[in-house]
Amino acid sequence: MKVLVVGSGGREHAIVHKLLESEKISKLYCAPGNGGISAEAECVNISATDIPALVAWAKKNDIDFTVVGMDDPLIMGIVDAFEAEGLRVFGPSKKAAAIEGSKAFAKELMKKYGIPTAGYETFDNIEKAEEYIKTLTPPVVLKADGPALGKGVLICPTREKALSGIREMMVDKRFGESGSKVVIEEYLTGPEVSVLSFCDGKTVVPMVSAQDHKRALDNDEGLNTGGMGTFSPSRVYGEKEAKEAMEKIFIPTVEALNKEGRTFKGIIYFGLMLTKDGPKVIEYNCRFGDPETQVILPRLKSDLLEIFEACTDGTLDKLDIQWDDGGAACVVMASGGYPLSYEKGYEIKGIDDAEGLPDLKVYHAGTVLKDGKYYTNGGRVIGVTATGSSLDEAIKKAYDGVAKIDFKNKHFRHDIGIK
Repeated sequence: MKVLVVGSGGREHAIVHKLLESEKISKLYCAPGNGGISAEAECVNISATDIPALVAWAKKNDIDFTVVGMDDPLIMGIVDAFEAEGLRVFGPSKKAAAIEGSKAFAKELMKKYGIPTAGYETFDNIEKAEEYIKTLTPPVVLKADGPALGKGVLICPTREKALSGIREMMVDKRFGESGSKVVIEEYLTGPEVSVLSFCDGKTVVPMVSAQDHKRALDNDEGLNTGGMGTFSPSRVYGEKEAKEAMEKIFIPTVEALNKEGRTFKGIIYFGLMLTKDGPKVIEYNCRFGDPETQVILPRLKSDLLEIFEACTDGTLDKLDIQWDDGGAACVVMASGGYPLSYEKGYEIKGIDDAEGLPDLKVYHAGTVLKDGKYYTNGGRVIGVTATGSSLDEAIKKAYDGVAKIDFKNKHFRHDIGIK
């Protein structure tokens, strides 16, 4: 089979790397890809959001199956466009992808079908939003309605911070048009867990759990980012929590989407908070998380392409998906200044040395390959990922890999997965 992966980050590199294990694939492409991906798949210079060009290219090149990694093209309706041309594609339709495309829709869905989540109100009027904030007891959570690269959430410890935050979103357009409508939420407490799930429209199969570190600095300080590192499995998500989440959240979500005429096929990312009242949904995503994918897929023992096809064909219940019992950890090495302003174009040294270590893989997120050398080309540059027989072993191996790699202004957290 000829397979196309759509996207350009560390998540797509992890997908490409795992798909290469499938004996069913004869040729693998990635659009647009990045420096590291180009070593494993043929990169196609088409933007992930240029849907007409991607459809035309897939038809011209007789692509048998397309995997969409990124949220933006899914929210824009890339799956509908491919299917309209008779092309097989993995991912949710535009209507189903609304669970990530609109925070307001997702919250309304949960309220309507009794799925546990934080209390909230939605506003598109700044004055009414400000009036509501004045009635709340801080902390307060503000969420941009639309997609914002994982950064459209402000946790405001005081009423003053909440009032300035709502103006940043709705008036100053910090997150562009995504912040024209805002969800104001109660602040939940407890550990966060990411549970990604395969779904074929009727069957939902959770993957192994993961935990992400969103803050830029050690000890969960600093600005929110797209993710500075992650580990799997979660130390706090056991059989009891998994059973409750399946019964109260995962299955009800799939059933709710079906009742709304938004049948979901693809990956549902459940961002959960383990509160004193049980698991509650913080957010849904309509695709693999980044960087969670980088620690989940290395633990997958089954053929990823077969799972993708089963989700697309509605036969997921026929598969017995197998996972490694050990652990995995990913440390993101970013450009200094991320998630705000940063410089790029610096040579990255030591990747080969790191990948010479046992059970270690460097996933490229923001890199470019020039004359045989890798250079920084984004905020999150690479994700150094290791597996081990235990989580602690995987974390040590990942940091051993980080120590081998160098580039100007490199920045990473020193406490990923560490208790």
